[in-house]
Amino acid sequence: MNAGPDPYRWVVLGAGTLAQGSTAALFLGLASVTPLLRTAYDVDVAGVGALLGAVSVGILATLLPWGVLTDRVGERPVMVTGLVGTAATLLVLPLVRTAVPAALLLGLAGAFGASVNAASGRAVMTWFPARGRGVAMGVRQSATPLGAALAAALLPGLGAAQGLPGVYRALAGLAGAAAVVVLVAVHEPAGSTRVARTPVSSVLRHRPLWRLSLAAGLLVVPQFTVGALLVEYLHDDRGLTVAVAAAVLAAGQLASALGRLGIGAWSDRTGSRVRPLRAVGVATAAAFALVALVDLTLDVRSVWLLGPLLVVATVLATCWNGLAFTLAGEIAPPGQAAAAMSVENSANYLAAALTPVTLGAVATGLGWWATFALAGLAAAVSAVLLRSGGATAEVLRAHVVDAPAR
Repeated sequence: MNAGPDPYRWVVLGAGTLAQGSTAALFLGLASVTPLLRTAYDVDVAGVGALLGAVSVGILATLLPWGVLTDRVGERPVMVTGLVGTAATLLVLPLVRTAVPAALLLGLAGAFGASVNAASGRAVMTWFPARGRGVAMGVRQSATPLGAALAAALLPGLGAAQGLPGVYRALAGLAGAAAVVVLVAVHEPAGSTRVARTPVSSVLRHRPLWRLSLAAGLLVVPQFTVGALLVEYLHDDRGLTVAVAAAVLAAGQLASALGRLGIGAWSDRTGSRVRPLRAVGVATAAAFALVALVDLTLDVRSVWLLGPLLVVATVLATCWNGLAFTLAGEIAPPGQAAAAMSVENSANYLAAALTPVTLGAVATGLGWWATFALAGLAAAVSAVLLRSGGATAEVLRAHVVDAPAR
């Protein structure tokens, strides 16, 4: 399914990036209006966590079915259906007044939104030649931190003016607009032919894919350590104001968008996805080990020392997603690229759900140094998985960027 240098591929990439950003605004942006959620549904902090977690549960439960469907019917019908379903569900939410039905509807919105993940990734695989996919997928993946940052900047003010219903309507409008853009802009390249599909079970038996998914899931541990716990660490443990702590997190997330482009370009230039991915694992492990050492030995309370160190750690921990996602599609059995990317993505979402709870408990019991050390250890094990011996590792190491799209 390789595409030639058709400039229209950038239009398709733009549509997929917008769709991905709309999902990120829901998945990550609602965290910026937690006071509204607590008031509207009369819940405590744990209840808010359950409401936000419902979106993740919906995404995780439906990633693979959406990926399989994408391989069968194509990207456009899957993304349009999912985005319209997301918008419709969000428009129903203002009618709900209690937490349980709200959680169910948020889970349904996440389930519809999950359609975008593999479908937009497969569109990149379809339209972009092998040597351009790293950068293209980096652009598409940058929609996640950018969509989350935009939502965090706009939704609190909108919520203050219009309440939680206004937040839901805004997110529904974004999803609806993305659906229209996808409907108009996304199609398969002229003259393209579908690769004959192998059975879906071939994806589930694909040991190199599972090895990659495990490695990626381990890299999510440092990513969500900073993504979910950084503000808590800087504010409660190091005494910085919430605004300053949030600014450090925002700086790291925005810089990571550039990092995703950079590592994608690196993989295109070197002809390998695995070498840059492994190098990021090693660098992330070193960065988090340094953060753990600083926390254990120094009583640093200056943002000018902690800030740059944590921004670098955040960039390293979050820049790799597009690379692993692309590699999953490229090593997939014929005709199962979207399903394979869904498997890899499912491992990421599972790790994202478990990391804040697990490492938050470690911080409470042993201290923040132990949390950062364990996050660095997870990154180190990920690098080992991508390097160590065996047939499955050999498949990953032997992969070259010039391999055809699937």
